[in-house]
Amino acid sequence: MSSPVIRLGLRDWDHLVPLASGLVEIPGFTVRVDARDVTPDVLTEPGLDGGETSFSRYVQARAAGDDRLVGLPAFVMRGFRHRCVLVREDSPLRSLGQLAGARIGLTGWPDSGNTWTRALLRAAGVDLAGVRWLVGPLTADETGKDRVGGRPLPAGVSVMAEGESLVDELAAGRLDAVLSPFMPRELFTRTSRFRHLLDDHRTEERAYWEATGFVPGIHLVTLKREAVEAHPELPAALLAGLEESKRRWLGRRRLLADTTPWLLHELTESARLFGDDWMPYGTKSNAEMTRAFCEELYAQGVWPEPIDPEVVFPDPALAAVPAL
Repeated sequence: MSSPVIRLGLRDWDHLVPLASGLVEIPGFTVRVDARDVTPDVLTEPGLDGGETSFSRYVQARAAGDDRLVGLPAFVMRGFRHRCVLVREDSPLRSLGQLAGARIGLTGWPDSGNTWTRALLRAAGVDLAGVRWLVGPLTADETGKDRVGGRPLPAGVSVMAEGESLVDELAAGRLDAVLSPFMPRELFTRTSRFRHLLDDHRTEERAYWEATGFVPGIHLVTLKREAVEAHPELPAALLAGLEESKRRWLGRRRLLADTTPWLLHELTESARLFGDDWMPYGTKSNAEMTRAFCEELYAQGVWPEPIDPEVVFPDPALAAVPAL
């Protein structure tokens, strides 16, 4: 009897390669990974059983009582956000606190990454209501993304006109800063007009880790409710497979570290600071991060009422990562 085929829409993160290539197998299932350039809308694609999903949109759905997606505490995209604030090369701004009252563009209002970045501004004493926000694409060629989340935007938040882009507005001086989880291609050139707001964002991020104990989660893996109902053992099995894929990837990167000039240094320094796993899976390992994110969604007005973190990952079987 053939194993059930589970189709997942995921972006091609390095740590998913062992699972996507078949090096990691999940007993009882045949997993097919459909590599995507952008995050899929899992619910609207009939060919998918699950895939990569915005943490913000998933939490908001759960808060609204929508359980059509079952989230796994496996954050395939996570990262510090201090690096995600861009200014012009000639800008006098050098700290988060200096953004009080500024004109700031961002790539999506309810987005997970931008929510975490706004949390940094709040912690630095910036009144978010005093900022003039402009929502739009980072570059003019970006299309097809929901940037407002289907809810009324707070006062002081406007949407960019068609054909405009954040990098153009920043370059022209009509914005003071831009929040973006992804960097414009120009930043990787010697003649870039832009730079990170923080000269040493790495030191700031290290301090954040020491204060909070977590690296912010941005996207997680979800499964459609009907797939879980048909195969109740699937969530735990897939979580174990994702963990094994991550472990295999890390082992190979430590062996084959010559893919960037200083990757080996990054790997050794990361291990000294974070231990063996800076992106742990499982509900228990992500409980504090999940609680903090739920609080930010409410504090920033992205969601209208407090969110109980317990509604996010209700399955006790996912508290820790099962053995594969």
